[in-house]
This record gives sequence, structure tokens and C-alpha cells, in this order.
Amino acid sequence: MDADFWHQRWGKNEIGWHETKVNPLLVQHFNELGLKKGSRIFIPLCGKTLDISWLHAQGYRIAGAELSRVAIEQLFTELGVQPNISALGGGEQWSANHIDIFVGDIFALSTETLGHVDGIYDRAALVAFPEDMRNRYARHLIEITEKAPQLLICYDYDQRCIEGPPFSIPDQEVKRQYASAYQLKLLSSTEVPGGLKGKCPANEKAWLLSN
Repeated sequence: MDADFWHQRWGKNEIGWHETKVNPLLVQHFNELGLKKGSRIFIPLCGKTLDISWLHAQGYRIAGAELSRVAIEQLFTELGVQPNISALGGGEQWSANHIDIFVGDIFALSTETLGHVDGIYDRAALVAFPEDMRNRYARHLIEITEKAPQLLICYDYDQRCIEGPPFSIPDQEVKRQYASAYQLKLLSSTEVPGGLKGKCPANEKAWLLSN
């Protein structure tokens, strides 16, 4: 999964991972993070997710990271706000109304560039990386957020059935990636209606990663 893959998908509007409604597991479980209104939430590989609008409406500040400028142009258009755009840390920062999105390679994002965050919501990042990149991503996320608590949503299925993304993240991998930094709690496991991409039985799982 190189950068060109994602740029091409956004350029052709081949974004089957983009949900046309707020993720139900976010609504169901977000309060498990125990964060006060006004807390700053980091959403890695955020795209133009509607979850940003939902979290913002609940009174939270948003920080995001996204490779595709096309996605963030669409995000702010759909939000109906005009962003301020500035060069930052090898990429760009698009900001408006307590929403700050870093546009560029997430691995170029530092703690200093990101700024303090109180929590993480990862629905589309860990599952987007192939196995050889997930170790690097998990370590990087822990480092730049200084182990902020996390609501992680991922899929668990037989990876031999279909190719990712989204890639399968079984329970043992969640533990391998994060158990040294967090206390882990499986909040729910829900069967995906009709299977993943209509082809493969799968469960969508929500995890709480707390300190």
C-alpha cells in the first residue's frame, strides 16, 4: 500500500471504505474513553468521515491526519467551512472551527506538529495498513500521541478469504501491538451483515485502549 494507491483511489472516487453515516460503534462506545467536552480527539487516516462532524457536534475538538488532499478538500466543503491552509512539518495543516487536519504522510507527523491530544479514534488506520506496516504504525501512533487512550475499531476475518484493505486484525494482533502500552478491553464484537464486502464472514470489533 504505497501513497499512489490511496491517491488513485481518491482521485477516481473509489472510496468504498467511506461510510455514508456515522459509525454506530463510535456512537455506542465513545463515552468509554471518559473524555470531557472540549477534549482534542486524534483521528488517523481520517478521510472525510462523517464521524468528524458527529464528534465536533458533541463538543470535541478534532485533530486528523490524511494523505489525500482531495479527501480533505471534500471534507471541508461538506462541513461548509473555509479552512485556513498553512505549510506544516512536510505537509499542510487545514484548520477551521477547532478542526485541524494534517495533510501528508502520517509517518512525517511528530508530537510537536500534532500537538497535545486527549484521545484517539481509529476506525480506518490500523485496518488500512498491510502487516509489514502495522508494527511501524502502532509504534508511531503511541509515540506521537504520548499513549493517549484509544477507541479502536477493526475487522476480524479469515485473511485468506479476500485481500485487504481493510485488513483483518485478530485479537492476538491487537494485544501484540498495544498490550505493552495500554490496558485492553474488548467492548463489542458484531457480525458484519452479509459479510465483509459481501464475500467473507467477519466481525467488527470495538476495543478500548486505556492507561
